[in-house]
Amino acid sequence: MPTSFHQSVIDEFRANEGKVGGPFAGGDLLLLTTTGARSGISRTVPLGYVRHEGALLVVGSNLGGPRHPGWYHNLLARPVVRVEVGTADFEALAVPAEGERREQLFAHAVRVAPGYGDYQARTSRPLPVVVLERAEPEEGEERPREVRTLADKLLEVHTWLRGQLKQVRAGTEAYFASPGAAAGAAPGLGLQIRQRCLAFCQALEFHHASEDGHLFPGIARHHPHLGGVFDRLAGEHRTVARIQGEPAALLVRVTVTEPERFRQELAAMSTELNAHLDYEEEVLLPLLADVPWPPAAPRVT
Repeated sequence: MPTSFHQSVIDEFRANEGKVGGPFAGGDLLLLTTTGARSGISRTVPLGYVRHEGALLVVGSNLGGPRHPGWYHNLLARPVVRVEVGTADFEALAVPAEGERREQLFAHAVRVAPGYGDYQARTSRPLPVVVLERAEPEEGEERPREVRTLADKLLEVHTWLRGQLKQVRAGTEAYFASPGAAAGAAPGLGLQIRQRCLAFCQALEFHHASEDGHLFPGIARHHPHLGGVFDRLAGEHRTVARIQGEPAALLVRVTVTEPERFRQELAAMSTELNAHLDYEEEVLLPLLADVPWPPAAPRVT
């Protein structure tokens, strides 16, 4: 739970379109909502931020304390976060910067807000610099179509999953082809790829759980003759989850010491998942084409 002070800042922020008084008056402030790494509970904290080339940066200063703040540990485990800035409210992928890029971004943050330099001087740990990447399609990526039916919604989710998986695989190949990897050094998996891969795995797990728990049983009630189809889809969910578990297990660590194994497991998951999505669209889209989305509110009688 937020401290009473933090909660008062959060309440004031939301009541005044992102403007607050007191020690934060006139400063650049956002609200960051993460999901607890262990608890799974959403937690919101007010944080100062710095803009850099259109991106938002937050620094894990913890006032110069010896440990990283709790929100940083949360986003390492669950990379998809919610950001509130002014009146804007959006999902983002939280990516800690590494190496030379971290040094450049931290220097920029200190130029904009010198207090971060003071916090760094108080502790021996490098203060994390986290880039909040707004969840928008990449340049050249297919834009989502207008969603009017449940079929449109399902296709939108599938398009996002395919796009994220494509980015993970392309980024992984680029990383393993980097000079350090080519020289024979045991490469880690860059934090950007790691975060994107974890976000993808978590979104896929949620999507399949929602289908198994709600979508499939709801359709089956109206189409009992398709019981075999839903048995097959549920079985494919279990297969994808099992295959997905291999690269996910390697991502428990910040680095991956078995790059070839990771590449093979990711390719296997990609093949299995794309075949599953193709089949699911073949059998479900015609059934959902006339179901409006979002669902109509129930009538009050």
